[in-house]
Amino acid sequence: MPWIRQISIAEATGELKKQFDAAIARAGRIWNIVHIMSLNPAALDSNMRHYSVIMHGASPLTRVQRELLATVTSAVIGCRY
Repeated sequence: MPWIRQISIAEATGELKKQFDAAIARAGRIWNIVHIMSLNPAALDSNMRHYSVIMHGASPLTRVQRELLATVTSAVIGCRY
């Protein structure tokens, strides 16, 4: 169990429920990196929009190159995400 309190999927309402529903539609589940932001739906929304622009927006890099950069960076810094 995480030490940072999280709002459960069943308890989510309003903007947080909207974000959770979108996450489930994208990935079929709520990833921990999304769930950990449940206390601040505005930050979650901003983070997801930022991620979407980086990974899906116009870029000279392909999607595969972007994923590879994210994976290598995470590995180098020891991040499990």
